[in-house]
Amino acid sequence: MGKPQIISEEPMSMVELKEEIKKIKKRDKEPSFRVGKMEEYLNIFVNLTPEQEKELEAKINKLNIPRLKSEHIKKIIDILPINIEQLKVVLQGYTITVNQENMKKIIAVVSEYLPKKKGN
Repeated sequence: MGKPQIISEEPMSMVELKEEIKKIKKRDKEPSFRVGKMEEYLNIFVNLTPEQEKELEAKINKLNIPRLKSEHIKKIIDILPINIEQLKVVLQGYTITVNQENMKKIIAVVSEYLPKKKGN
C-alpha cells in the first residue's frame, strides 16, 4: 500500500465530524468499531445541528476579534462555554490573548445556542 499524503489541513468541529461519520456509515456496510465508538461519543456531546454550527461560526467571525482563527472558533463551538472563565480555559491551550470585552461578545453570541435546561 502507498504512503498517504496530506493534501490540506483544516480544523473540523465535532458537528462536522458527526456529519462525516453519517457519510461513512452510508458508504461502508459495516463501519469499524472506532466509528461506532466515536458516534456514541458525539451523540452525547454534540448539541448543535449543522445549520446552527454554521450560523454560530458566522456570527463569531463577524465579531472581527483580532487573532481569533478558525481553529479557535471551532473549539469554542465544540465546547460552548457558558461564561468567561470557561472561555479562558478553552483558549488557554493556544497562544492567543483575547481581551475581556471581546470575551463578553463571544459569550453573548454563544449563549444564544446553548441547549435549554429541562425544567426551566
